[in-house]
This record gives sequence, structure tokens and C-alpha cells, in this order.
Amino acid sequence: MLEGLSNIFKITELRNKVAYTLLMFIVFRAGVHIPVPGVDASVIESLFTSGGLFGLLDLFAGGALSKFSIFAMSITPYINASIIMQLLTAVVPTFEQWSKDGEDGRKKIAKVTRYGTVVLGFVQAFGMSYALRANSALIDNSFLSVIVIAIILTAGTCLLMWIGEQITAYGIGNGISLIIFAGIVARFPSGFSTIYEYLQVGTINIFQAILFAIIAVAMIVFVIAVTQGQRRIPIQYAKRVVGRKMYGGHSTFLPLKVNQAGVIPIIFASSVLMFPVTLAQFVQVDWVRTLANYFTWGTPLQTVLYAVLIFIFTYFYTAISINITDMADNMKKYGGFIPGIRPGKPTADYVDRVMTRITFAGALFLALVAILPNFIGGITGIEGVYFGGTALLIVVGVALDTMQQVESLVLTRHYKGFVK
Repeated sequence: MLEGLSNIFKITELRNKVAYTLLMFIVFRAGVHIPVPGVDASVIESLFTSGGLFGLLDLFAGGALSKFSIFAMSITPYINASIIMQLLTAVVPTFEQWSKDGEDGRKKIAKVTRYGTVVLGFVQAFGMSYALRANSALIDNSFLSVIVIAIILTAGTCLLMWIGEQITAYGIGNGISLIIFAGIVARFPSGFSTIYEYLQVGTINIFQAILFAIIAVAMIVFVIAVTQGQRRIPIQYAKRVVGRKMYGGHSTFLPLKVNQAGVIPIIFASSVLMFPVTLAQFVQVDWVRTLANYFTWGTPLQTVLYAVLIFIFTYFYTAISINITDMADNMKKYGGFIPGIRPGKPTADYVDRVMTRITFAGALFLALVAILPNFIGGITGIEGVYFGGTALLIVVGVALDTMQQVESLVLTRHYKGFVK
């Protein structure tokens, strides 16, 4: 492993890519500490560092939300715009055609996604700014001040979007994912510091800290195993003669991932359950606050609904992200078939049946990982340290994808890769 790491720095191109990525990380972390002008920091701290969902959002933003910096919204509007575009691609014929047009189509989709990011970003920024005005968090409560703050927050998100695209083009890995990854990882030292302080003052003992470490390592191994898990359906291609050449006659497999939906179902479920809690923060109505108490992060009702919604959204997103009918038709078109299954509709039905079964396992996995942080505090006695859930899935997924890209680059120039 150490030898593989040293190979990275022996390749000039890869070394430059890593250096460029680290430079963009520095720009990102510098922006996290640039506060938005005209905002009362003490009020912001009371609103957004009270734990629960706001603490989770602050984790994804790398601490930018609690500081209410120019990157307070993080890259969330871009993620929302990308998800909306994915959903629209499944129902809008124009977008569906773009997705099949290769590089030109991808450029068009990316352009629309950028415009959508600006629109969603401004709407979200305006809502945040207006809510801060209602909570007397603005030094100047004029409407012009709200507009200026909304523009600054939107510009910060657009800058992050540009940084992510630059990392993708000139750095290593997927830039947008790495920005989220960097924001989450940047909060790890404060978590370790909190545990150390608990040990120092006697709030917890060494056995509780060791138990926490064991659970953390077990969760990481579990997430890696399921994330990499696949159900491989064997496919045989019939021999066919074109002119004087013979094609086909080889065997391969159709990889169906256990966790095909990724972290999207958790994001959807969090967004739905976040609405009443967020509304209660800014609406001074008794019944709204009473309702929000039932949806507070970690309550029994919230935990159950969270798991149920993750199951529903896992099946929903898997269904729209994989077109099994087209998959079976393309397989038939090129002479491929599953041994023992007739091409066409029988193949589609078989793949759909297999996908439904492994999606259940994927949904169960996502629900377990998402709600486990609610119980870690009770099991270990360590409160105030968030570990698991969406953050763990993102960190593991991005780390694996980036490692695979580094491996492919190393293998093109060395016989020994990053991982043996």
C-alpha cells in the first residue's frame, strides 16, 4: 500500500492532478471562514448549532453554515438541481434524448443543471435571508439587505460549483463529490477533540471510547462491503458472422449493485422530514411547533418514518435510474442472452425480479446506516459526536471512487497499481 502511494508521486501528471485538487481544497476551506456581512453571528449560532438536522447540514457544509460564511449553502442547490434533472430525464422526452446523444447531450444537460443551480440557489438563499430577518439576525433589517445577502450566498454556491467542475476537469476524482467529502472530513478533528475532552473531564471512560471506535470501524467495513456488493447475472453472446469476420461467442455478466440508489433515498427522506422542523424554526405558530416536536431528530416517530421513507425512495429511485426494458432490448439487439432465459420480455422480467430482491437488501442497508447514529449515543454514552448515516456513505463512496480513478491512472504507467 505504501509502495503504491509512493508511485503516485513518481508520475508527473498524477502528481499535478493531486496538487491541483489540494489547491482547490484550500480555496474551499478559506471560503468557509469568510463570513457574510451584515449578519449577527450569535443569533446564527443559536439557530444552527443546536444539533439535529441543522447540525447535520452544518456537517455537510464543513462548518460553513454555523459560521454563515459565503459557502453556507454548500453545494446543496447543485445537488438538488442534478437530482431534479435526473428525474426529468425519465419523464421529459427532450431531456431523455439529450441523455442518449453522447457528449453533446451531456453538455446540454450540464448547462441546464447550472442554470437550475442558480435559480434554486437564489430561492434557497432568499428564504434563509428572509428567515434570518424574521429572527432579528440581520444587523440591517431592510429588504435590500436581504437581497444582498441572498446574492452573496448564491454567488458562493456558484463558486463552489465552478471549483467542483475545475477539480473534475484538471484534478483527480469527481469535484462536486470531493467538495462534500472535504467538508465532512474537515469536521472529524473536532469530533476527536470532543471525545478527548470527554475523557479528560471524566464524562466518559476509556472503555466507552474503545467501544465507539469498534462500532465506527465495523460500520466502515460494513458500508464498504455493501457499497462494493454486486449481483452478477451471467450473459452469453451468440456468434455471428459479419462479412469475413466472426463476432460474439464470449461470456460476460450484468452487474447489479446492491446499493444502486446510493445516498439519494436518504437525502429525499431527510428533506421530507426536515420541512416541519425547519418551518417551526421560523414560524411563530403553536400548532406548527407542537407538530415539529414529533419530528425532532431522534424521536421514535421520526426514526420510524425515516426508515419507511428510505425504503420507499430506494425503490422509487432505483426504478427511474435503471431502464430494465431498454437493457433487455439492447442485450437482444447485440445477440446477448441470459442462459436459460429467452431474450426480450422474459429477460426483462427476470432482471426486474432479481433487481427487486437485491433492492430490498439495499433499502434495508440504507435504513440501518441512516438510523444507527440515533442509537450510537445511547450505546456508547458519547453524545454530541455524529458518526454514520449519509456522511459515512458519502465519505466511503467518494474515497472508493477516487481510489479507483487513481488506480486506473497508475496502472496505465506502472504494472503495480494503487491496490494489490
